[in-house]
Amino acid sequence: MAAWFYVLLHFIVAACCDRVSVERRDAHFVKLPVVHSTNRNVFSDIWDNKRAITTVPLANRSDVAYYAKLAIGTPAQEVYVQLDTGSFELWVNPDCSNLQGSADVRFCQAVGHYNPSSSSTAVKVAGTKTLRYGIGSASIQYVVDNIGLADTDAQLEGVQFGVAIDTVDEFSGILGIGHGENVTIRYKNFVDQLADQGVTDTKAFSLALGSKNEEEGVIIFGGMDTGKFTGTLKTLPIIPAEQSPDKVPRYWVNMTSLSLTPPSGQRKQYANTSMTVFLDSGATLTLLPTTLANSIAADFGATAIDANGFYSVDCSFNDLPGTVDFAFDGVTIQVPYNELVRELQTSFGTQCFLGISPSDEFALLGDTMLRSAYAVFDQTNNAIHLAQYVNCGTNEIEITAQTNMSATAGDCAAPDLRATSTTATSGSQPTGTGTATADNDSGAADTGLPNTSTNLAGSLRYSGIWAVLLSLVIGSVVV
Repeated sequence: MAAWFYVLLHFIVAACCDRVSVERRDAHFVKLPVVHSTNRNVFSDIWDNKRAITTVPLANRSDVAYYAKLAIGTPAQEVYVQLDTGSFELWVNPDCSNLQGSADVRFCQAVGHYNPSSSSTAVKVAGTKTLRYGIGSASIQYVVDNIGLADTDAQLEGVQFGVAIDTVDEFSGILGIGHGENVTIRYKNFVDQLADQGVTDTKAFSLALGSKNEEEGVIIFGGMDTGKFTGTLKTLPIIPAEQSPDKVPRYWVNMTSLSLTPPSGQRKQYANTSMTVFLDSGATLTLLPTTLANSIAADFGATAIDANGFYSVDCSFNDLPGTVDFAFDGVTIQVPYNELVRELQTSFGTQCFLGISPSDEFALLGDTMLRSAYAVFDQTNNAIHLAQYVNCGTNEIEITAQTNMSATAGDCAAPDLRATSTTATSGSQPTGTGTATADNDSGAADTGLPNTSTNLAGSLRYSGIWAVLLSLVIGSVVV
């Protein structure tokens, strides 16, 4: 009798645990973790292998990617896809065999693959297409199947997406969450289907990528989390495609100014920084006009780009309490130095570069900026709602047609962005003096270190690192 009791108790506990692990939705919103691909808790098989850190393409690709997990087909097949606000379609199954390096192949395999023939609900759709990105391309065959949002009870039926026939330089599938049906494509994309099938009440989603140290964030389709920002959301209209720089429907908004607040606290505003920008979670770096990018880089000690188009900087900036400030109508997103400076582990040791790159084609705010922002992408109202990212807990609420986004306040206190440690590394010492004046674009700002350039191009010439990074900067921009 006792044995039967313990067996029964085991099944009861197991059932309870299963229920706890699945998010039950009491409202019309659903959340997914957004995982940085250096997160060892998720991709342990890759990062526990010490050889992976010296594999150039993987080291760079994993530095840029944020992933969400989908459960596709019947029975469900779990697949990680790169979360991308800069493109419009979902596709899976990159070709891992044409990647260079064993670590690259392992990472590609680790994200999972979907086999339509193993799904009883899969239907092949006539038509193929080639999707071209800033890095690589994917030739796809369209399929219709059911998609679940992993670890939730949300289930979408009859979703059209692409299954790759061939890919070039792609390490994972991509979940494009830009504008869909009758805007960029002729069928309902993922965001369209969520609203069409009643999972959400609106075509809006909120995104918090999380800090570099957190290595994960959250996306909530149809909802938001007031425990992830401070202040009141400010509403910015999405600029119509015909008025945008490249005439493509994206999440374009107006940036009013850009400035630097160095450790000295003497703010410097850069000239001619009112411009149209778009928000792209699929791009690692932030692209700004060349003149502006050069001015910012000079204040970080880089007198010019290296041979591959990047600004090499001293890693000590990661320990200094300064910010680069992106101002919009009613809200300024302060990006700490340690979020803007990118670290790369290589066989040469830790190399650092500025998370800004020059581009005279268009301005793009990538992950180096977006990690410091809480953004609600609202296709229903053609708006972006923006606030400073802070993580002070969880308070998820539904977005409905009646929600007054501009009156929605975060639960978090304003962050103390000047509390960063000022302990310098790599032998450089903060100067402790300032030369910039408020709202003055003349002279170099006191960023806290001597205004000298560290050019790493020579030592990296044989590794190919910067060449790979160059293609990753605009990795999600469909051309």
